[in-house]
Amino acid sequence: MALDVRIFETISPSRFISFTIPNPNSPSHLLRVAVLDSPIHSSDSSPRVAAMLVPKHRETDWIFSTESGHLQLLLNLPNISRLILISDDPEDLSNSPAADEILEQRLKPLVAALSPKALTKEEVPFLIYEDGVVSRVELERTVGPYVGEMVIEDVEIEIDEVTREFRRRLRFKRTPNLVQSDIKMVRTRGEEFEPQLTELVHPYLAPMVASLSLIGCDLKRGPKALCIGVGGGGLLSFLKLKLGFEVTGVEIDPEVLRIARRYFGLEERFASVHVGDGVDFLKRLDDGSKFDVLMVDLDSSDTVHGVSAPPVEFVAKDVLLAARAVLVPCGVLVINVIPLSKTFYEELKDVFRGVFAELYEIDVGNGENFVLIATVSFRDGNSGFTMGNLAPVVLKYVDAIQRI
Repeated sequence: MALDVRIFETISPSRFISFTIPNPNSPSHLLRVAVLDSPIHSSDSSPRVAAMLVPKHRETDWIFSTESGHLQLLLNLPNISRLILISDDPEDLSNSPAADEILEQRLKPLVAALSPKALTKEEVPFLIYEDGVVSRVELERTVGPYVGEMVIEDVEIEIDEVTREFRRRLRFKRTPNLVQSDIKMVRTRGEEFEPQLTELVHPYLAPMVASLSLIGCDLKRGPKALCIGVGGGGLLSFLKLKLGFEVTGVEIDPEVLRIARRYFGLEERFASVHVGDGVDFLKRLDDGSKFDVLMVDLDSSDTVHGVSAPPVEFVAKDVLLAARAVLVPCGVLVINVIPLSKTFYEELKDVFRGVFAELYEIDVGNGENFVLIATVSFRDGNSGFTMGNLAPVVLKYVDAIQRI
């Protein structure tokens, strides 16, 4: 059945349409075209549209091949009401930068036809997707009972013009643009690699560790940490191996825990991990256990309006009261936050202020993550945790801590 391009004359929030056409550069191969309108209603009488060619060899990546990945790309583009994704046939090996430029020129009439009527006289820009990934090898795809489909992959990352690193990553299909876990892989002997467990590369983990400087009492007795949300377990391993914490973890999905142990180096001797819901664990913890720090790294499973963290159910007042109850008087709650909006973030901070004595913030600086640190008691300015043996990448975030 022929596609009537008149349906694209107006923006229809959340509408997603995909189809294939012959590649004008290589007619024996097909291009997949996907058109998504933003779920966020715009009052602009002249909506903005952008197009993007999917990077070669990334055609089957969930970022580009699923509606959820397409949505997250769109939501990360301010003021764009429609994003047109165009991907090549993975079997077509004729691609090159020059071929992409030619393809863009030949696709301009199509992109114009797929644009709202108000934009017919404006040229739609072609955006370039860059995440530093040079190469990617998929290790396993699996399905967890709670998080759904996930992929474990080894990637080569271009840090700068002369530096590349090998990383191991965990991603969920429900949020394909969000790297759940990211750990550096180092060569041991020959062609063998293993996880580097004493180095943090995920952007918000170093700020979370820097938050330990706000613990207000002497930790000579041996510090204890409770981590809700394990993922690949990089934070738990670091706390044990680098800082000597006794670590307890809570992970809702047993398949995620299996992945952490098999691929990310999380050993049983590093942490005692409970499989279950983190909120329930906090509310039921009645054995007198007390922790110096509670670290929360949970993202919301509701991605209709984009990636966010933590889930709204975790910041209910009764949950925060339960969190405060498991901490020692000089302890801190540290939580990774990806706010949906400025209003949401301000309301979140007000909820924390209603339960805890003081509230601090670290802006991670990536335009996405913030780390909130809440103290059980008012601080006297002293720190019971020595940060001297930490790398400069962590120490710089100690200076970035702001009371709010």
